[in-house]
Amino acid sequence: MTLTPGLRKLALAAHITLAVGWIGAVAAYIALDVAAATSHDAQTLRSAYLAMELIAGSAIVPLAVASLLTGLVMSVGTKWGLFRHWWVLISLLLTIFATLVLLAETRTIRFLADIAADPTTSSEDLRALGSTLLHSVGGTVVLLVILVLNVYKPQGLTPYGWRKQEEQRRALHRTKQDEQRSVLAP
Repeated sequence: MTLTPGLRKLALAAHITLAVGWIGAVAAYIALDVAAATSHDAQTLRSAYLAMELIAGSAIVPLAVASLLTGLVMSVGTKWGLFRHWWVLISLLLTIFATLVLLAETRTIRFLADIAADPTTSSEDLRALGSTLLHSVGGTVVLLVILVLNVYKPQGLTPYGWRKQEEQRRALHRTKQDEQRSVLAP
C-alpha cells in the first residue's frame, strides 16, 4: 500500500506535529519535574505533582500513542517500509519502548499526584516523594535519538530489505527482457 502524494504529505505533517508535540509536552513535564526535585515549598510541590499528572495523562500519553500510529502509517504507506531499513525499524522499536515505559511510569506519576492532592500530606512527606526526573530525561534522550534517525535516515537495509530490493531488481530485469523480446519478435 502506497499513499498518494497528497495523503503522504498529510500523514507526514500529522506525524511531525504529533512527534514534536510529544517532545514539547515532555519538556514542559521536565520543568515541573525539576521543580518537584528541587523545591522545598509545599505548595510548589503539590502543584508540580498535580500538573505532572495532568500533562502526562492529557498530553504526553495521547501524543505518544498518536505519534506511534502515524509513524506506522508513514512507514507502511511510503517507500521506506516498516522492516526494510534499519533506521525505520530502530525508530519503531524505540518508539514502542518509550511508549511502554511511559505507560508504566504514569502509574508512578498518578501515585505521586494522589499523595500530593491529599490535604493531610505534610510538607515533609511531600519533600520525601522524590521525582521522576531520571525517566523524564531518559525519555527525552530516546525521543531525540528517534528524531535524529528520522531526519538523517542512515543507510542500511535489513535482511528483509535486501531480499525485497533483490526481488524488485529481478522483476525489473524480467520486465525489460520481456519488452526486448516483444520488440524483437516478428
